[in-house]
Amino acid sequence: MRNGQRIAVVAGVCAAVVSVVGFGAYSLLGGDDAEDGRSSSTDGEASAGPEAGPPSEDEVLDTSAAFLDAWAAGDTASAAALTDDPTAARAALDALVTDAAVSELAVEPGAPQGAEVPFAVDAVISYEEEAPAELSYDSALTVVRDGAGGEPRVAWAPSVLHPDLTKGQAIETGPVSEIPPVEVLDRNGAELSADDYPSLAPVLGELQERYGEEAGGTAGAETRIVDAEGETVTRLVELSEPTAGEVPTTIDPAIQQAAEDAVAGAEGAQASVVAIQPSTGAIQAIANRPADGFDTALEGSYAPGSTFKIVTASLLMDQGLASPGAGHPCPKFFEHGGWEFQNLDEFEIENGTFADSFAASCNTAFISQAPELSDDDLGDHARNAFGLGLAWQVGVTSMDGAVPTQSDAQMAASLIGQGAVRMNPLTMASVSATVKNGAFLQPYLVPADFDGRELAQAPEGLATAGDLRSLMNRTATSGTAAEAMSGLGGDIGAKTGSAEVDGQEKPNAWFTGYRNDLAVAAVVPDSGHGGSFAGPVVADVLRAAP
Repeated sequence: MRNGQRIAVVAGVCAAVVSVVGFGAYSLLGGDDAEDGRSSSTDGEASAGPEAGPPSEDEVLDTSAAFLDAWAAGDTASAAALTDDPTAARAALDALVTDAAVSELAVEPGAPQGAEVPFAVDAVISYEEEAPAELSYDSALTVVRDGAGGEPRVAWAPSVLHPDLTKGQAIETGPVSEIPPVEVLDRNGAELSADDYPSLAPVLGELQERYGEEAGGTAGAETRIVDAEGETVTRLVELSEPTAGEVPTTIDPAIQQAAEDAVAGAEGAQASVVAIQPSTGAIQAIANRPADGFDTALEGSYAPGSTFKIVTASLLMDQGLASPGAGHPCPKFFEHGGWEFQNLDEFEIENGTFADSFAASCNTAFISQAPELSDDDLGDHARNAFGLGLAWQVGVTSMDGAVPTQSDAQMAASLIGQGAVRMNPLTMASVSATVKNGAFLQPYLVPADFDGRELAQAPEGLATAGDLRSLMNRTATSGTAAEAMSGLGGDIGAKTGSAEVDGQEKPNAWFTGYRNDLAVAAVVPDSGHGGSFAGPVVADVLRAAP
């Protein structure tokens, strides 16, 4: 630090330590009235009235010396009293210690230039656990005559404290960023970026915000000038650079890229897809178009249409109301709760099996069993066997499915994924993953052991898993999903869906399926039949499965 007077601030108490040379010498420049004969009244009598005119050279020297002496000694009250705005000056001088974390201060004056006195400041910033840092700068003050009493005073302005300060601004020391920076990693440990995977932008942003304090990074620290809103105007000193923490995810870069390409090539203005590894529950891809819109893939809330027949089929078989090879009615129409339901184009299957009805997506085959069910059977089974509606801990915000209890016609509509049933690609990919795995494993994006989350567990197993796999395989090979799944080898299964929406000309297209150890679901709103519009999206992602 420059030679000068230094203060050490400990627990808010300032103790002045005067060096051999420096500011003490400056104080002597004004002299002592007894030494050089200067006095406030040359005839030894009190002045008759307030002084007029600019301050004299002696007044400039004495006033500036007294102000800088008091400031350097940490006596902010005395320093402020020597200004023409004691309240503002006291607040600013105190804030230099409390807000800017100045622990030591040395002030060295320069030669006055009329009423202006330049001075140099050397300060030490001591902030929390950071290593102390030096802040040095040149400033100046101006001595004026107080309008009321005529006394010489330092003209207070923010620039006295620092030359770059203006009205409404302040100096503070604090973190460089509100939260430490975070690098989000894929399953292989490589950093994920929105430049490479645009659909992940909102997910990456949420992960960085949610796990900023837990990822092991540091926010860094700096001394800066801020405006009245706390926004940085000028950075003065960097005490330390931010260091990035790391948040692991289960994203598979190859599958994520396939998902990005699939939604980009989908027909329709919007498309969303999610891919899950059935054997673990790990989410391997999330993609939306548009990429900067709402995260439909994880947070959407849509009627899933006939893709939900997977859950209903499980319920019917669990209760002995259906079996893949057993005969099962599929009439053109079926009335329940005062509402007549029908199949697409009023088709019917005569003397067919339940497997025939599932593969053809016959609505009435499911609704015809409504009289045998209680109102809460579907919701209970969805929750207990498929985990739908439980509180999932994915690692980011998600809508985890809703199958509310309904009655009469609305209960019947729920059996085919209409009514008040609400799903998204995440939950419907989980349905396929549950079938393929044989039991529900809660999907997750961030491994649970990273932050100690407890993943949701379904109260019951899935006793119908084998039959469901046979139904979904038949649908993928010779049913409504066959065209989209054509050419895909390995262990495959799928289900289509087309959900009608009031006031919407075209239905929302749905498709969910699995291939080996990958389960995928997609929705293409306001487009058409699920096999034609959502099916190709799912199939393109499934092709990336090992």
